[in-house]
Amino acid sequence: MSWSAGGDRRAFDEIVTRHGPFALRVAARLLPDAALAEDVVQEALVQVWSAARRFDPQRGRFTTWLYRVVVNRCISERRRRQPGPLPEDFDAADCAAGPYEAVEVNERHAVLAAALEALPVHQRAAVTLVYDEGLSGAEAARILGLSAKAVERLLARARQSLRDRLEPERARKES
Repeated sequence: MSWSAGGDRRAFDEIVTRHGPFALRVAARLLPDAALAEDVVQEALVQVWSAARRFDPQRGRFTTWLYRVVVNRCISERRRRQPGPLPEDFDAADCAAGPYEAVEVNERHAVLAAALEALPVHQRAAVTLVYDEGLSGAEAARILGLSAKAVERLLARARQSLRDRLEPERARKES
Protein backbone atom coordinates (compact mmCIF):
# COMPACT_ATOMS: atom_id res chain seq x y z
CA MET A 1 0.00 0.00 0.00
CA SER A 2 2.88 2.37 0.71
CA TRP A 3 4.10 1.89 -2.87
CA SER A 4 0.61 2.73 -4.13
CA ALA A 5 0.63 5.85 -1.97
CA GLY A 6 3.85 6.80 -3.76
CA GLY A 7 2.08 6.55 -7.11
CA ASP A 8 3.16 3.05 -8.15
CA ARG A 9 0.29 1.88 -10.38
CA ARG A 10 1.64 -1.68 -10.61
CA ALA A 11 1.48 -1.96 -6.84
CA PHE A 12 -2.12 -0.79 -6.91
CA ASP A 13 -2.88 -3.22 -9.75
CA GLU A 14 -1.66 -5.98 -7.45
CA ILE A 15 -3.99 -4.75 -4.71
CA VAL A 16 -6.90 -4.83 -7.15
CA THR A 17 -5.94 -8.32 -8.33
CA ARG A 18 -5.66 -9.67 -4.79
CA HIS A 19 -8.64 -7.97 -3.16
CA GLY A 20 -10.96 -6.99 -6.00
CA PRO A 21 -12.75 -10.35 -6.29
CA PHE A 22 -13.62 -10.44 -2.58
CA ALA A 23 -14.79 -6.82 -2.67
CA LEU A 24 -16.97 -7.63 -5.68
CA ARG A 25 -18.50 -10.70 -4.01
CA VAL A 26 -19.41 -8.64 -0.97
CA ALA A 27 -20.91 -5.84 -3.07
CA ALA A 28 -22.83 -8.31 -5.25
CA ARG A 29 -24.49 -9.76 -2.16
CA LEU A 30 -25.41 -6.36 -0.79
CA LEU A 31 -26.71 -4.74 -3.97
CA PRO A 32 -29.57 -5.71 -6.27
CA ASP A 33 -27.65 -6.14 -9.51
CA ALA A 34 -24.18 -7.13 -10.64
CA ALA A 35 -23.52 -4.02 -12.74
CA LEU A 36 -24.27 -1.77 -9.79
CA ALA A 37 -21.98 -3.88 -7.59
CA GLU A 38 -19.17 -3.53 -10.13
CA ASP A 39 -19.67 0.24 -10.25
CA VAL A 40 -19.61 0.52 -6.46
CA VAL A 41 -16.42 -1.57 -6.19
CA GLN A 42 -14.77 0.47 -8.91
CA GLU A 43 -15.69 3.69 -7.07
CA ALA A 44 -14.41 2.20 -3.81
CA LEU A 45 -11.10 1.27 -5.42
CA VAL A 46 -10.73 4.76 -6.86
CA GLN A 47 -11.40 6.12 -3.37
CA VAL A 48 -8.74 3.79 -1.92
CA TRP A 49 -6.25 4.87 -4.60
CA SER A 50 -6.97 8.54 -3.89
CA ALA A 51 -6.68 8.09 -0.13
CA ALA A 52 -3.66 5.76 -0.19
CA ARG A 53 -1.43 8.34 1.49
CA ARG A 54 -3.82 8.60 4.44
CA PHE A 55 -3.85 4.85 5.10
CA ASP A 56 -2.14 4.08 8.40
CA PRO A 57 -1.19 0.41 8.86
CA GLN A 58 -0.84 1.05 12.61
CA ARG A 59 -4.58 1.66 12.86
CA GLY A 60 -5.65 -1.58 11.15
CA ARG A 61 -5.23 -3.99 8.29
CA PHE A 62 -5.59 -2.79 4.73
CA THR A 63 -8.24 -5.41 3.97
CA THR A 64 -10.41 -4.19 6.82
CA TRP A 65 -10.15 -0.64 5.51
CA LEU A 66 -10.92 -1.64 1.91
CA TYR A 67 -13.90 -3.78 2.80
CA ARG A 68 -15.26 -1.09 5.08
CA VAL A 69 -15.11 1.37 2.18
CA VAL A 70 -16.95 -1.15 -0.03
CA VAL A 71 -19.62 -1.97 2.57
CA ASN A 72 -20.21 1.70 3.37
CA ARG A 73 -20.60 2.52 -0.31
CA CYS A 74 -23.05 -0.39 -0.71
CA ILE A 75 -25.08 0.78 2.28
CA SER A 76 -25.19 4.31 0.88
CA GLU A 77 -26.23 3.03 -2.54
CA ARG A 78 -29.03 0.87 -1.10
CA ARG A 79 -30.35 3.80 0.91
CA ARG A 80 -30.29 6.02 -2.16
CA ARG A 81 -32.06 3.61 -4.48
CA GLN A 82 -35.74 2.85 -4.38
CA PRO A 83 -36.98 -0.45 -5.80
CA GLY A 84 -38.35 0.01 -9.26
CA PRO A 85 -41.71 -1.26 -10.47
CA LEU A 86 -41.98 -4.45 -12.49
CA PRO A 87 -42.10 -3.90 -16.23
CA GLU A 88 -45.63 -3.55 -17.63
CA ASP A 89 -45.15 -6.62 -19.82
CA PHE A 90 -44.03 -8.78 -16.86
CA ASP A 91 -45.91 -12.09 -16.73
CA ALA A 92 -45.26 -14.34 -13.74
CA ALA A 93 -46.50 -17.32 -15.76
CA ASP A 94 -43.48 -16.94 -18.06
CA CYS A 95 -41.20 -17.53 -15.07
CA ALA A 96 -42.80 -20.88 -14.27
CA ALA A 97 -41.73 -22.71 -17.41
CA GLY A 98 -39.61 -25.87 -17.22
CA PRO A 99 -39.59 -29.14 -15.33
CA TYR A 100 -41.33 -29.32 -11.96
CA GLU A 101 -38.11 -29.86 -10.00
CA ALA A 102 -36.37 -26.91 -11.56
CA VAL A 103 -39.35 -24.71 -10.80
CA GLU A 104 -39.39 -25.86 -7.18
CA VAL A 105 -35.67 -25.21 -6.75
CA ASN A 106 -35.96 -21.81 -8.39
CA GLU A 107 -38.92 -21.01 -6.18
CA ARG A 108 -36.98 -21.90 -3.03
CA HIS A 109 -34.05 -19.79 -4.17
CA ALA A 110 -36.36 -16.90 -4.96
CA VAL A 111 -38.02 -17.11 -1.54
CA LEU A 112 -34.63 -17.16 0.20
CA ALA A 113 -33.31 -14.33 -1.95
CA ALA A 114 -36.41 -12.25 -1.18
CA ALA A 115 -36.04 -12.97 2.54
CA LEU A 116 -32.38 -11.91 2.44
CA GLU A 117 -33.24 -8.85 0.37
CA ALA A 118 -35.87 -7.86 2.93
CA LEU A 119 -33.31 -7.75 5.74
CA PRO A 120 -32.20 -4.29 6.83
CA VAL A 121 -28.94 -3.41 5.09
CA HIS A 122 -26.75 -3.66 8.20
CA GLN A 123 -28.11 -7.13 9.00
CA ARG A 124 -27.57 -8.20 5.41
CA ALA A 125 -24.00 -6.84 5.49
CA ALA A 126 -23.26 -8.82 8.67
CA VAL A 127 -24.76 -12.00 7.18
CA THR A 128 -22.75 -11.54 3.99
CA LEU A 129 -19.45 -10.98 5.75
CA VAL A 130 -19.81 -13.74 8.34
CA TYR A 131 -21.78 -16.47 6.58
CA ASP A 132 -21.03 -15.91 2.91
CA GLU A 133 -17.42 -14.75 3.17
CA GLY A 134 -16.44 -16.68 6.29
CA LEU A 135 -15.08 -13.74 8.26
CA SER A 136 -15.06 -13.89 12.04
CA GLY A 137 -17.46 -11.72 13.98
CA ALA A 138 -14.53 -9.56 15.07
CA GLU A 139 -13.38 -9.04 11.46
CA ALA A 140 -16.92 -8.20 10.36
CA ALA A 141 -17.21 -5.80 13.29
CA ARG A 142 -14.06 -3.93 12.23
CA ILE A 143 -15.31 -3.68 8.65
CA LEU A 144 -18.73 -2.47 9.71
CA GLY A 145 -17.32 -0.12 12.34
CA LEU A 146 -19.23 -1.87 15.12
CA SER A 147 -18.42 -3.88 18.20
CA ALA A 148 -18.31 -7.67 17.97
CA LYS A 149 -21.34 -7.77 20.29
CA ALA A 150 -23.28 -5.48 17.92
CA VAL A 151 -22.48 -7.82 15.00
CA GLU A 152 -23.68 -10.78 17.07
CA ARG A 153 -26.95 -8.93 17.70
CA LEU A 154 -27.30 -8.09 14.00
CA LEU A 155 -26.77 -11.74 13.11
CA ALA A 156 -29.24 -12.93 15.74
CA ARG A 157 -31.91 -10.51 14.49
CA ALA A 158 -31.20 -11.53 10.88
CA ARG A 159 -31.52 -15.23 11.70
CA GLN A 160 -34.78 -14.62 13.58
CA SER A 161 -36.15 -12.50 10.75
CA LEU A 162 -35.25 -15.19 8.21
CA ARG A 163 -36.88 -17.88 10.39
CA ASP A 164 -40.02 -15.78 10.79
CA ARG A 165 -40.21 -15.18 7.07
CA LEU A 166 -39.27 -18.67 5.86
CA GLU A 167 -41.13 -20.92 8.34
CA PRO A 168 -44.63 -19.96 7.11
CA GLU A 169 -43.46 -20.58 3.55
CA ARG A 170 -42.08 -23.98 4.53
CA ALA A 171 -45.29 -24.93 6.38
CA ARG A 172 -47.35 -23.85 3.34
CA LYS A 173 -45.22 -26.05 1.06
CA GLU A 174 -45.57 -29.07 3.34
CA SER A 175 -49.36 -28.81 3.51
